[in-house]
Amino acid sequence: MESVVASISSSSSSPIGPLIPVTRHSSTAPRTQIPSLSLPQTNRMSGPPSISCAAQHTSSAQTAQARPKEAKLWGGRFEEGVTDAVERFTESISFDKALYKHDILGSRAHASMLAHQGLISDGDRDSIIGGLAQIEKQIEDGEFVWRADREDVHMNIEAALTDLVGEPAKKLHTARSRNDQVSTDFRLWCRDAIDVIVERIKLLQVALVTLAKKNEGVIVPGYTHLQRAQPVLLQHLLLAYVEQLERDAGRLVDCRVRMNFCPLGACALAGTGLPIDRFMTSKALGFTAPLRNSGDAITRNSIDAVSDRDFVLEFLSANSITAVHLSRLGEEWVLWASEEFGFLIPSDSVSTGSSIMPQKKNPDPMELVRGKSARVVGDLVSLLVLCKGLPHAYNRDLQEDKEPVFDSVKAIIGMLEVSAEFAQNVTFNQDRIRKALPAGHLDATTLADYLGVPFRTSHDIAGRSVGLCVSKNCQLQDLSLDELRSINSVFDEDVYEYLGVENSIKKFSSYGSTGSECVASQLDEWITRLIS
Repeated sequence: MESVVASISSSSSSPIGPLIPVTRHSSTAPRTQIPSLSLPQTNRMSGPPSISCAAQHTSSAQTAQARPKEAKLWGGRFEEGVTDAVERFTESISFDKALYKHDILGSRAHASMLAHQGLISDGDRDSIIGGLAQIEKQIEDGEFVWRADREDVHMNIEAALTDLVGEPAKKLHTARSRNDQVSTDFRLWCRDAIDVIVERIKLLQVALVTLAKKNEGVIVPGYTHLQRAQPVLLQHLLLAYVEQLERDAGRLVDCRVRMNFCPLGACALAGTGLPIDRFMTSKALGFTAPLRNSGDAITRNSIDAVSDRDFVLEFLSANSITAVHLSRLGEEWVLWASEEFGFLIPSDSVSTGSSIMPQKKNPDPMELVRGKSARVVGDLVSLLVLCKGLPHAYNRDLQEDKEPVFDSVKAIIGMLEVSAEFAQNVTFNQDRIRKALPAGHLDATTLADYLGVPFRTSHDIAGRSVGLCVSKNCQLQDLSLDELRSINSVFDEDVYEYLGVENSIKKFSSYGSTGSECVASQLDEWITRLIS
């Protein structure tokens, strides 16, 4: 994972800096080191600049059909080829070439297992592995010719391998179907994508904790129903988003654990009669075990292995919840940056202007974070609808599972990166916030707690006190003791120790509350977990 993250970070223009290793989210399963996470540029979305796919650099001349169609690798029982329209409609190489690293990785492991089991010779294995290395280099160098008539990433690589090494390449698909092959590739890709997203979540958490540390003691209005409610420390509010992000990371790590089981060797759906060792390939690829985990036992059902896309649905569900959290952060900061609030000031480096109104300064990055959450949720819905009517086992419909996942991952990484960058380039207008605090009688609940009578009675007394303030256009702390006692004789002179937002904040003491000591403890804990 570290090499995956390092590859993305090294090409990023983000000033966030080097990634911090995350031990709390690490899986106990061994991980295969993948040098980069490939995310194709599709018409669904242009990805963040930190993500690149070597396959993207293939020229249009290379991908064009500049040569006669060759016979399909599966074409033995067919007397004629497919039409151009069918070929255009069914190809997936335009997007699934993003899986090339994982496809090559799986083929290396499979060839090694076949040789170990005596199904191919050591010489054949070496030829296959050597040829795959050449193909990988050609792809990385932008020299590989992707052919639509070879349909997908698997057939492109296998056919190219046959062109390179001849007969040994024809043995590679022994005891393997594209059904288990693509599921294996996709699990490997998603596994690495999760590792990258979890690191990006931590970067945003660090940015929010750093921002909180810079704003010690700042009190802001807390809202319910978007109406003034109670005073809270700004640090407390910022840490609420850190807590949400922690759950987001936890969901992704849990998803990764369930995902990390190997379908390779399940073949088309029924397995094989050949003496393969599925545990060997599983271990070589860093999976926990063959197939997947069901409760406390490992299932041994090859039909489920090739048809299961729960791991994708769970992954996109976790991404969608993360996107919703980021959208809520975006909404709050967009509101706070408005003239009506004026609590937050983005720097010019994270703002944009208007083509017609010269005075405008817009927090566009967070508006787009809010907007892109819709596409992440939409990607999940697309996959749910795709899977809802499929009979067992594999169906060609599942070719359509890749683009929504690629899109979701690109979007969520971009949203996390720009949110962290935005957090590092904002300040809070403390003077504006201070002037806004008196409105709304934020200390009314603290007053109710002070009274020491049954809460429904104290609620009524505090409510009538607020009503008096409204009629006098003043604050609770501006009422005289006589005025308060005209409402109820329970009031005493110490009531003023509970009135005003500063005094109100001092009275919060419950676990997890917005009291100064509680928030300081929360902040220290997050600094220790994320930064120290």
